[in-house]
Amino acid sequence: MFRFLRRRDAEAPAEPVDVSAEAAERAAAFWSWWEEHLPEIASALGDSEPQRVENLVAEAVAGVHPDLTFSIEHGEEAAYALVISSQADPELRPCTDAWMAAAPPADTLWEYHDSVPAVPDPTQVTVNLRGEKYPLEQVRVAAQVDEAEALVDVAVYHPGFHKLDDNARQALTFLPLDATLGERLAADRLGRVETAEAEPDGAIGLLELRELVREVDRNAQ
Repeated sequence: MFRFLRRRDAEAPAEPVDVSAEAAERAAAFWSWWEEHLPEIASALGDSEPQRVENLVAEAVAGVHPDLTFSIEHGEEAAYALVISSQADPELRPCTDAWMAAAPPADTLWEYHDSVPAVPDPTQVTVNLRGEKYPLEQVRVAAQVDEAEALVDVAVYHPGFHKLDDNARQALTFLPLDATLGERLAADRLGRVETAEAEPDGAIGLLELRELVREVDRNAQ
């Protein structure tokens, strides 16, 4: 199984989009393919050999749109979860919206997500970067709410930042946010995302950030 890391353009709007007829047609074709190949996919996963079907699934997802990414994960309620992602690109939202709208109901074996979901408790996650371990429970975030735009600007701090180069530091800035909020909520409700060189005054933990951002999202509905 494999994971992917998204990079977010903090200035890109995440507006609702209409599902086009073409996107709906491509989504329907995917789910027809999925139903036909599901026994083969389940068999490969049951044998702990996901590589047997990775290329098959990748080709089918590319049929929905070639710029979508996907992963097969352990499910929150089901045994497995199929996740496809637009990587916060609003132009791909019609594709993921159509795909999710046509998805079959979740069951005990499979559930489906049109964006990377949040992990239950990000403070229990440890990230490995450049051979070092970075517990996310040590992440501290300064958060400022822009009520007019219903966005939250954040500055992220980890005491291990000083050990990392720029690319790895950026990864350790965005990854905790995705793990805490999930891809869709992070894309919709985070504004500016910055890396803090020192722990900001009044910083909060990831679980407190989750509650703050969810409250902003509820108020924006």
